Amino acid sequence: MKKWTSEIEINAPIEKVWDLFDGSLENMQKIMPQVIENTPVKETEEKVGSVTRQKYKEGKRVEEYDVETLLYKNEPNEKELKVGFTLAKMFEITAHYKLEKIDENRTFFKYTVTNKALKWFVKFFLLFATEKVVTQFMKRVKKVAEEESEVLVNN
Repeated sequence: MKKWTSEIEINAPIEKVWDLFDGSLENMQKIMPQVIENTPVKETEEKVGSVTRQKYKEGKRVEEYDVETLLYKNEPNEKELKVGFTLAKMFEITAHYKLEKIDENRTFFKYTVTNKALKWFVKFFLLFATEKVVTQFMKRVKKVAEEESEVLVNN
């Protein structure tokens, strides 16, 4: 199993950053443009145990998988979301997003992702997996949240 963790400070209010993870499909696509569908399958009151069916487009291929909410916290100063899914019956993936309010206009963002090979022949591919995708994702979240916060400040 591979695990990557990255942290970054974002110059945007915690609620603005949280909307990118816990908001609409439109908001989610701002940071995850390959997600083309996010349909609720099972919803629980406390969010943990909820399942959504996502469709993800990579080139011309579309993958469909169920994403389960494993952890959910939505407090004014701290927000957390952990989801898990199986991709192409080959990888078991978890993504953990944690936000902490630094002040009214700054948020600390920590992202941890794990990737576990489910078939012996794909374990080899994980040996060469790098943190590049995680780093790019962190930069995209920071850029989008800060640009949208800038729009709010200027209006």
